[in-house]
Amino acid sequence: MTTVVSHNPADPGDRVVTTAAAGAAATARAVERARTAQAAWAAGGATARSAALARAATAIEDAADDLAALTVREVGKPLTEARAEAARTAAIWRYYAQFPYGPAGAVHESADGAGLLLTRRRPHGVAGLVTPWNFPLAIPGWKAAPALAAGNAVVLKPAPQATACALLLAETLRRALPDGLFTVVPGGVEEGSALTGTADAVSFTGSTAAGAAVVAAATARGVPVQAETGGLNAAIVLPDADIARAAAHIATALAGYAGQKCTATGRVIAVGTALEPLRAALAEELGKLPVGDPADPATVCGPLISRDARDRVREAAAGLPVVAAGTAPGGPGWYTAPVLVEAPDGHRLLREEVFGPVAALLPARDLDEAVRLGNAVPHGLVTSVHTAGLDSVLHALDRLDTGMIRVNAPSTGVDFHLPFGGTKTSGHGPREQGRTALEFYTASRTYTLAPAAGRTT
Repeated sequence: MTTVVSHNPADPGDRVVTTAAAGAAATARAVERARTAQAAWAAGGATARSAALARAATAIEDAADDLAALTVREVGKPLTEARAEAARTAAIWRYYAQFPYGPAGAVHESADGAGLLLTRRRPHGVAGLVTPWNFPLAIPGWKAAPALAAGNAVVLKPAPQATACALLLAETLRRALPDGLFTVVPGGVEEGSALTGTADAVSFTGSTAAGAAVVAAATARGVPVQAETGGLNAAIVLPDADIARAAAHIATALAGYAGQKCTATGRVIAVGTALEPLRAALAEELGKLPVGDPADPATVCGPLISRDARDRVREAAAGLPVVAAGTAPGGPGWYTAPVLVEAPDGHRLLREEVFGPVAALLPARDLDEAVRLGNAVPHGLVTSVHTAGLDSVLHALDRLDTGMIRVNAPSTGVDFHLPFGGTKTSGHGPREQGRTALEFYTASRTYTLAPAAGRTT
């Protein structure tokens, strides 16, 4: 029997959870149990679904301190961020609690005047969710809540590093949801493959390589699939920007949560005369950014999730000229200092997502070159643009090939009532979050209602 173990990245000797992996057969059985529960859930009506999701939000609020503390311990998220994630997760569930009452379709006039044409969106059945460790509460929330609101049941396969968080979330939701609607299957690749091979719709967030495999497997079965697979995000800073404010935003987006966000800034593009003042401002911001124990409310940059993750970051920046750097504490924990470097053309930092507190500084002659540099990567999740000029914003908005563009704001940060997702290798399928999420978790049907024979009215 395979065992799933997670460790505290701030204190690797602290074993957070040890549990048996579900295995492929048990994962398939979980999907079948969910399918049985889903039939009654979908038929139960809007009031029951809305009330259950509202109870789920309240249950998460009541357990917020425990959920946040476990998030700090298991994945090393700084306490202030962990508390914010728990609160946001509750808000997500409460937001989707209103959606069962929303329109499920539309009525259209018949072309020949007789009868009616209807469209109606219906749930798929069981939504299989494969989620990462870096947002162990919010990402399961923004997938599961709309899936349930639409009338589906959910089976969640969390990343092994966030197993304890997923189990506590399931225990919390058990007080609010009918049996069988939200099931967690601990495990790794075997369980993820089994879920992808049995669920009626599949939603994935994780690495590009794993996402491609999930998309291929689900597509081969002919079931709906969406995948959010990371980014190599750019911050573009123009000379007319508030340089100090831009540097503060970039430092936090580069190093917050040790850069372990798909929306983290990995490239900083300084346009024209912005280069030197931005270089100095970033050196100041990174130098004073708090790095250390994630349980300290003042910490912004905690540990990497594992030794391998820390080593990848250090290897990616090795030998490159350092523009700005923070500090790293000694002692246990997978810490590394946040760093901004200069990277030559073709370097891996300009091609690959490293997923850590490291970014490359690039000069651009003008906005046109900055846009070209911003687009010159396989990913297309988010770009931040820092400027005081409306003309510059309008010039760049539709030319930047990313799913999201944030003006005078960090690349990190998500508004859960708006669509979330990227272009190119950053995403596949419909967007997540907001009302758009319901489009993925339902299928549209068209009904033709013609009058009985001999009747025209």
